Amino acid sequence: MALTVLDRNLLKQCLTQTPGAWEDFVDRFIGLFVHVINHTAHARSVALGPADIDDLCAEVFLTLVKDDFAVLRNFRGGSSLATYLTVVARRVVVRELIRRRRSEALGHVDAHVATIDATRSDGSDVQRVEDSEELQQMLRNLPRREAAIVRLFHLEGKTYREISRSLRVPENTIGPTLSRARDRMRRTQLKSGV
Repeated sequence: MALTVLDRNLLKQCLTQTPGAWEDFVDRFIGLFVHVINHTAHARSVALGPADIDDLCAEVFLTLVKDDFAVLRNFRGGSSLATYLTVVARRVVVRELIRRRRSEALGHVDAHVATIDATRSDGSDVQRVEDSEELQQMLRNLPRREAAIVRLFHLEGKTYREISRSLRVPENTIGPTLSRARDRMRRTQLKSGV
């Protein structure tokens, strides 16, 4: 489906910052973004509350306005605007869900560790390496199967079904395994006095 005249005009008005254009854009596409967020979360077996959906919508809109609407300026019109925005929104949502899972996996670690953000490049690379090394050490203390499940779920963002297929384990054992692994990691951290 090609770019409609309505969407072409709306996009042009947003890029030239015509008064009211951004509000019209938000009104036109917020329903689409909410749908993408719900669908993506459901596909990854992630439960979201209204505040989570609001936060993820905000992330999508921030991505669109970042660097003077760079994402919108890169749209070439080879598809409908809705199709392009669906792809953009899905990428943002997946990235955020993975980031949140990483933070959950590190939830037992001090607050500075839980704020790891793989998209930042503000000189925190050294801290991320240290945090990653700490996490890797904690994973080495887990039985091999538990460590593999933790990596796949929290670091790679895989669903229970994907993990089950990948590791050939029953899907209903993954939740309890993750729980046991988190408990072991917490105990390991408490023993080390971190």
